[in-house]
Parts: sequence; structure tokens; C-alpha cells
Amino acid sequence: MGEIHKPNGVLPITAVFTRHSEGIAWAKEKIQENWGKIVLESPAFPFEQTEYYTPTMGPHLKKIFFAMDPTMDPAQLAEMKVQSNTWEEEFAHEFPTDEPRPLNIDPGYLDLGKLVLASSKDFYHRIYLNQGIYAEITLYYTRGKWTDFPWTFPDYREETYHPFFVKCREWLFKKRRGE
Repeated sequence: MGEIHKPNGVLPITAVFTRHSEGIAWAKEKIQENWGKIVLESPAFPFEQTEYYTPTMGPHLKKIFFAMDPTMDPAQLAEMKVQSNTWEEEFAHEFPTDEPRPLNIDPGYLDLGKLVLASSKDFYHRIYLNQGIYAEITLYYTRGKWTDFPWTFPDYREETYHPFFVKCREWLFKKRRGE
């Protein structure tokens, strides 16, 4: 029989994308107030790999990633996704725009071997967590680089984000070693 043990703390990561700069600042404040200090922040990347979000979010989207400390229990991911959905609705009411969804906040976490994202949509490669939320391993780390799966979103397949995820992995590795 296998021995049951508590998992290591994972690094919470959140992707925020919008075409409204005040949306990024607003989300950053919410994240720090509720999920921890932002210890790593990516540049703002153009989000142009798909038109999927254009009808609800408009064109010319930018995506930015935040990594927070403290580390978390991976079981907290469902709660984070439910909270981020509430924040998206709150932002839409506080900052009315032409788009029905002016802000997208996608929480996930990074462990040394994988990047996991939360979703409210089920699919064959997603595992149900709780509260209507599913988890998906989007990338895995092997042989010194991030690698995608057939289901990985197009923007995560590109290596544009990977240097940031490498920094996050290095940060987590040092944290676990007590550095």
C-alpha cells in the first residue's frame, strides 16, 4: 500500500488578459490582496494566437502573468478559479465597456514538473476538482524545457511564455531548498 502524504506547496500563477490597461492594474491589486505577494511578473504579451475571445473581449488583447508567494496547496485551485470568475464580473460592473467580458483572469499553478490551469469547461483531458472547476496539465517540464500536449492552447505552445515559466520554476526550486 502506498503511503499518503501532503503535497509540496506549488507556485500560484495567474494569467490576466484584456485590452484595457486599467484591467491589468485592477486584477493585480485583487491578486495581491487575496492570493499573496507578486514575486514574478511577465512582460505584457500580445495575445493574437486565436480569435476565440474577440466577440466577448474585443481585439488587441494583452496577456500578462503573475506568480505569487506564498506557495499553495494544489487543492486550492478550484476556489481560486471561482473567485477569479467573480472578480471578472465585478470588473465588468465597475468599468463598463463595449465588451461583455472586458477582463479574463485565469489562475493556475506551477510545480517543478508541470503547469496546471483551471477551467470551468470539461473535456477528455481535464480532471474535475470541485465547485464546477476542472484542472488541466497544460505544459510539462522535461529535459530542460517546457513541452506541450496535443490539447495545449496555441499561445502556450509557442515558446514566448516559456522563459517566464523557467524563472518561476527556478524560483520555486530555490524556495523549496530554503534559499
